[in-house]
Amino acid sequence: MKRLVLKTIAAAVAIAAFGVASAQERSFKFATQNPEGHPLVMGMHKFADIVAAKSGGKMKVNLFPGGVLGGDAATVSAVQGGTIEMTTLNSGILASQVKDFEVFDYPFQFANGKEADAVVDGPFGKKMHAKLEAKGIIGLAYYELGFRVITNSKRAITKVEDIAGLKLRVIPNAINLDWVKALDANPTPLAFPEVYAALEQKAIDGQENPLTVINANKLFEVQKFATLTNHQYNPQSVIISKKFWDTLSAAERQIISDAAVESSTYQRIQARDQATTALDAVKKGGMQVSELAAPEMAKFREKMKPVIAKHGALIPETVAELAAELAKLRK
Repeated sequence: MKRLVLKTIAAAVAIAAFGVASAQERSFKFATQNPEGHPLVMGMHKFADIVAAKSGGKMKVNLFPGGVLGGDAATVSAVQGGTIEMTTLNSGILASQVKDFEVFDYPFQFANGKEADAVVDGPFGKKMHAKLEAKGIIGLAYYELGFRVITNSKRAITKVEDIAGLKLRVIPNAINLDWVKALDANPTPLAFPEVYAALEQKAIDGQENPLTVINANKLFEVQKFATLTNHQYNPQSVIISKKFWDTLSAAERQIISDAAVESSTYQRIQARDQATTALDAVKKGGMQVSELAAPEMAKFREKMKPVIAKHGALIPETVAELAAELAKLRK
């Protein structure tokens, strides 16, 4: 047994040494929309550290948080073109590339983070990322943004009807437009870097994002009310340019793949730890936080059913696969 353990350790050391020896001097960009201090950026820092360690310092990851290289749509296009090598973004946004990714934005899809982990880390999540290769994108792993809540500057939301009439920023894709319309509110698609200014200038009344995003981007400065609807869970795809990927050796690809997976575990821990502290922080920032009573949440869920049915009809196989995965987990 002792010999086997020693052989295993020796093999791991040999593989690591091979990776360091095979890595070339490289520098590449990794962008995201959230600022320093947000769990996504913490995950990116961990990724960069792991890549540096595994490559013996030969591979350097330059981080660009805060949307400084543009909104998600522009960044994805740059990844496809190879001018930005990596990004992490809401998986649902990738529906603009592969329609099936819209399934990740279905309201009330996941019950909790543990359930989401099992889906994205399992065969379903891997199969989804594999669909991106034809679009010039390689999916490496999934980070977590978390469960979204609704904020606004107009009024406290204590019943579903209170959402009606609000002009809410949404991620620019079809299902997000439709679920907001189903609540008789007015969806306004905007790239995330534009959101703070739009809220400050009252061009929109509100938005919806996880508490960690609201806190990290100081949206409490321009929003008075938050409602803990947890209506949507966002996995974050960590993606890399296929143009860049194709220039890498097998050892370099392994370093990057391993670093993405290892950093995802760390990143999700940070996201879940910060979710609790972010609630306290936005309250201290002046936000009034409320929750919908169970009958109101049931009404919210009911209004989402036609939206899910409409969009599910467009990608029936993917919806069925995900439903089967969730059914197994919930047994």
